[in-house]
Amino acid sequence: MNWNRTLELLQVHCQGEIGKVIVSGAPEIPGATMLEKMNHINTVDDSLRRFVTFEPRANVAMSVNLLVAPIRSDADAGFIVLQADRAHPMSGSNCICVVTALLESGRVPMSEPETVVRLDTPAGLIVARAVCRDGQCLSVSLDNVPSFAEALDREVETPKWGRIKIDVAFGGVYYALVDVDQLGLDIAPANARLLAEAGIELKSLLAGQVSVAHPVLIGVDEIAYVMFRGQEADGAVRTCTTLQPGRVDRSPCGTGSSANLAVLYARGEVSVGDRRTSRSIIGGEFLAEAIGETEVGGRRAVLPRITGRAYVYGREQLRLSDDDPFTAGFALSDTWGPQVGLLG
Repeated sequence: MNWNRTLELLQVHCQGEIGKVIVSGAPEIPGATMLEKMNHINTVDDSLRRFVTFEPRANVAMSVNLLVAPIRSDADAGFIVLQADRAHPMSGSNCICVVTALLESGRVPMSEPETVVRLDTPAGLIVARAVCRDGQCLSVSLDNVPSFAEALDREVETPKWGRIKIDVAFGGVYYALVDVDQLGLDIAPANARLLAEAGIELKSLLAGQVSVAHPVLIGVDEIAYVMFRGQEADGAVRTCTTLQPGRVDRSPCGTGSSANLAVLYARGEVSVGDRRTSRSIIGGEFLAEAIGETEVGGRRAVLPRITGRAYVYGREQLRLSDDDPFTAGFALSDTWGPQVGLLG
């Protein structure tokens, strides 16, 4: 058996959300910037993405992060988030996975008690601070990209739930944020399938009713995810981000928490220095903090810091073979959900 062509991956999860990291073997992705590289994957050649995110090498509840050499001179590494629907510019849980993988594998030198890692992403520079002890990352804090609200209390017509209100905000990608009680549901593990299907249905509806386009990042022009939210008795925000073709984020969602922080900031409900806890459908937690304010394309924006923890739980090799009939992968509705056809 010829193992000359392989991808090496570290298996990592962040609060239960799998974010594997390709550390070697990937082809060079064309592009003068990380954003151009991401757009190349999405518009020119998606073969690597499909190979690592579809069956038989993957399953529905995971992402894969492609490590690439940084373009920016002030970055230690670069990465692009690969998911079953497309490549995405940023993800908080995946970024925490990448930082943990880089440090615990020695690819970026670890310093105790804290190591600063700078990451080049299609969304911009992410500065991460990892608390380290005995060769492990005990927590990672991400200074995320400027986040801003695009629309507040936007009314949307739906066949199933009638007229509902959504907020639209950018937190690294665009989100539609929906108070879950409008659907008559709770964010609980028993409702994961119902929430997933509702989120994907809403995403399809929004594509015809709400347009977005980032003022700076060319190609970031769709609502990537619908995130349901609910208020906890202790003040935490219960989150449930839904991903195509039909699953829920196991983590509290870093970019979604940033988008929600931007909504609270736009409403005057948080100020610089304030913190909010985001709690996932399975009880994992991120801390979201407003550390500054700025402007993006004329929009008032908040600077979020997201803190969480990831765990390296294994490693794997994927063999590249020309005679494999499923190099492009496949996905079936028995596990990927009834709207699997949205993946194309």
